[in-house]
Formats: sequence, structure tokens, C-alpha cells
Amino acid sequence: MTPSVGSGASRATGRPPAGSRLRVVRAGALTTVQDAGRPGWAHLGVGRAGFLDAPAARLANRLLGNPPDAAVLETTLTGCAVRPDRPVVAVVGGAGCRVTVDGRPVAWGAPVRVPAGAVLDAGPAGTGLRSYLAFAGGLVPEAVLGSRSADLLSGLGPAPLGEGDELPLGEPASGAPPPAGPVPWPGAPAELVLPVHPGPRHDWFTGAALRTLLTAGYRVSPDSNRIGLRTEGPALERSRTGELPSEGMVLGAIQVPPDGRPVVFLNDHPTTGGYPVVGVVPEQALAAAAQAVPGTRLRFVRA
Repeated sequence: MTPSVGSGASRATGRPPAGSRLRVVRAGALTTVQDAGRPGWAHLGVGRAGFLDAPAARLANRLLGNPPDAAVLETTLTGCAVRPDRPVVAVVGGAGCRVTVDGRPVAWGAPVRVPAGAVLDAGPAGTGLRSYLAFAGGLVPEAVLGSRSADLLSGLGPAPLGEGDELPLGEPASGAPPPAGPVPWPGAPAELVLPVHPGPRHDWFTGAALRTLLTAGYRVSPDSNRIGLRTEGPALERSRTGELPSEGMVLGAIQVPPDGRPVVFLNDHPTTGGYPVVGVVPEQALAAAAQAVPGTRLRFVRA
């Protein structure tokens, strides 16, 4: 999941940027461009992508006067640092982290002014997993199927960022942004509780396995990513052997691979799959999963 490093405005945006732009100084473990994603293309094999923690990303945009689904940077665990070539107002939200401008501490979770040529650095996550860097006017790399989001599974959209990459900045909305008073940012869960609607393939599992799913304690696996939240804990025993024909997968589907450990499909999930889906987590419950660090306690409960 570590992004490849190369030069490149052309790699990040598909073409050389024009006008104001943002240069990546430190890419971090995984930094991608995300907006609301590209729903509605699953019939063509194209997944949704988009913000994993949509409430946090939209709040950052709201504080800047951006449309709620304007494109932002989503970082994973280690943050990132960027340098704009014009003055810009930015918000760093989502996972709590130390924020600096040219080494000077500035506010997390509120608009800050970044002079032209200064380095905005969002440090490693102190709480949570994914931080969001939003900029007045948004980021405007070339859209693919109506979205600027990176999809790690299909490769659509801008590639994960590397040092030296550049992204074009949009023009801020006219007028002053809304007041930047205290706002309630979503927090990282000490325990992740995910409601489950059983099915469509719960009958492929024993009754004991279904009770285990809804009563046992799990933990978030370090192998989790934007494709799926993997779990550590008791395996679910199947009542049927054999293969299941590939069928459509939805956001929040809990697929159970041969090792028996549930995997919750997140935004970059495949659109089809052949392992049975024991249940589905409603979309509105998945934002907390975006901030659940490896080792976080996890419980599934009946929706």
C-alpha cells in the first residue's frame, strides 16, 4: 500500500498542471486525492472509491466554504506535507495530529492561512488513522467518470501521491468562509461497534458461526486498507462446502474468505466476489471504521 515515488505532475493528474498548484513535499505512507467518489458504475465493474471518513472530509470543506464533496487529500497514519505556490486557506481534520506551517504550530480542525511557498505539514496521527487536508477552492485534478478520487483497486483517478507530485488548486468561492468557531469533530473509536443486517448468504454458515459473529470480540487487523477492514478473532464455520458463483458486492458487505475471518468491504472494494457474504454493515456506520487503528476492539451487533 506504499505509493510509488516518481516525478510527477503527469503521474498525479494525467497532464501538467496549469495555474495555482500544490506540491507534495512529504507523501507519507499513503496519501490520495478523494472526493465523494463515483457511485453508480458498479454494473461496469467500477467501484465507488471516495472519502472513507466522509463526515470528517465534509466538515473540513464546510469550514472553508467549499462544496461538501470538494476533493481533498486523505492521509493514512503518517500524514503528509505540501507546499502551495499561492496563499491558500486550509483545514486539517479527521485523525488528530500536529499541524505546522513552516515549522510553526497552527490549529488542527480549523482554517489556517498558508503563505505561498510555505510548507503545511500534517504530522503522524495521534488519534485515529486518516487525516484530511482540505484547501479553499478544493483540489482539481482531472476527473474520471465524474470523480477526482483515487481508486486503489482499479487504478482509476490520480495515483497515490509521491514526493514532488503536483496537484492543481481550484479557485476559492467568492466571499468570506463561514466563521471558524468550535465544531464537533468525529473522534477515533476506542471500540468499533458495527451493526449488521444478516445475509444474503448467512445460510452458508452454521448457527454457531452466526452467534459467534454477533457475540464474539474481534480486533482490527493491520492488514486492513481502503479495500476492506480485515479482522482478527474467531473463524466463522461454514455449513456448506464448494464454490459460490461470483456475484455483486456492495459497500459494507461482510465477506468471509477461506480462513473464516470476516472482512468488511470499504470504498475501494471489488464490485464482484465469490466468497459468501454473511451480512452487510449500513453505510452510515462505516465512517468510524475509517479511523479504527489496528488492534482496535471490534464487535458486530444485529442492526
